[in-house]
Amino acid sequence: MTRLNLVLMLAVIVSALYLVRVQYESRRLYAEIEKAQAESRRIEVENHRLEVARRAQATPLRVEKVAKEQLQMRTATPAITQYVSAKGAQQ
Repeated sequence: MTRLNLVLMLAVIVSALYLVRVQYESRRLYAEIEKAQAESRRIEVENHRLEVARRAQATPLRVEKVAKEQLQMRTATPAITQYVSAKGAQQ
């Protein structure tokens, strides 16, 4: 009978230690999930901010301003437009 009690007590101790280990691992994984979700939300906010900034940079007025100021481009007018005929292009 004593031997059976020792075996059962050992089984209970092993089971309790395993339960503690599983709970610890579960809490650790839950913390990692929370951390990953927070990072995901941060990345989504950053992506939204960058998208808004990209749209702001691509407005027609801004593109025209950069073309004139930085690239020294000018608006096409008939006076500065050169037309190429199809005959000249094939030669």
